[in-house]
Amino acid sequence: MSRLSQIQPASLKDSGTDMCRLINDLYPICRSITGDGYRQTMQRIKEVIPLTTHEVPSGTEVFDWVVPKEWNIREAYVKAPDGKKVIDFQKHNLHILQYSHPVNMKVTLFELKEHLYSLPDHPDWIPYRTSYYKESWGFCVSQKQLDSLEEGEYEVVIDSSLEDGHLTYGEYFIQGETDDEVLLSCHCCHPSLCNDNLSGIAVTSTLAKLLTPLALRYSYRFLFIPGAIGSITWLAQNEPRAARIKHGLVVTGVGDWGRLHY
Repeated sequence: MSRLSQIQPASLKDSGTDMCRLINDLYPICRSITGDGYRQTMQRIKEVIPLTTHEVPSGTEVFDWVVPKEWNIREAYVKAPDGKKVIDFQKHNLHILQYSHPVNMKVTLFELKEHLYSLPDHPDWIPYRTSYYKESWGFCVSQKQLDSLEEGEYEVVIDSSLEDGHLTYGEYFIQGETDDEVLLSCHCCHPSLCNDNLSGIAVTSTLAKLLTPLALRYSYRFLFIPGAIGSITWLAQNEPRAARIKHGLVVTGVGDWGRLHY
C-alpha cells in the first residue's frame, strides 16, 4: 500500500479551499527576486508550514554568479499632459518593469515609448518584464493603453530603491527513514501570475503540509526560491548535501486546465 494513502480524503478537500485562499492572499503582493514582497510571501507560507527563511547578502559569490542588490518599490506612475495617471503601479503591479531604478522626470511621448513594453498580438494583456542585471527603468502596458497615448509631455515617477540587502528564500525539511532526499522547489519571484508562480507555491506548500505527519521512506526538502539565482544560491551553499538528492521536481504551471507534464 502506498504511504500516500495515509492522507485522508477530507484533508484533500480542505486543501483545495486552502490553496485557493493562499493564492488569493499572495496575488496582490509585488514579488521579485529580492525585497520585502518576497519576505511577505514567505511569512504567508509560514501559516501553512513552519518554513525556515534564509537571507543571503548582496554581493555573495554563488559559483560564477553574484547575489544582486535588493530591490523594493513603493510607487510608480505616468501622468499624461492633462495630469491624469495613464499608467499606475498601484492598480496592477505588472505595470512596472521589475528592478526599475528610481525616476522622477518629464519626457516626450517619443522618449516614453522607448521605455514601454506591450504585447501587440494580445492587445488586452499586460506583459511581465524584468531587468534584473541591467540597470534600466520602464513600464509594462496593454497595447490598447499604448495606442491611446497622445502627443505631449509626460511625468514619470518611480519611487524604488536598489541597494545592498539580501536574497531571501524559504526551506522546509521532513526527515524520512533514510537520508536520501526528494527535492521539490517552486519559484516565488513573479507578481500576480497565478499559473506560472502561485499555483506552484500553493501545491508545494500544501503537499509539504500533507506529508508532514506521514511515515515516509525518503526525506523531503521543499524550497521556495527566486527563479534561477535562487536555485544557484541554494546549490552553492549546499553542495555537499546535493549528493543525497535522488529525485527532484520544479513545481510550476500546475494551475491551468492543461494536462500535467512530468
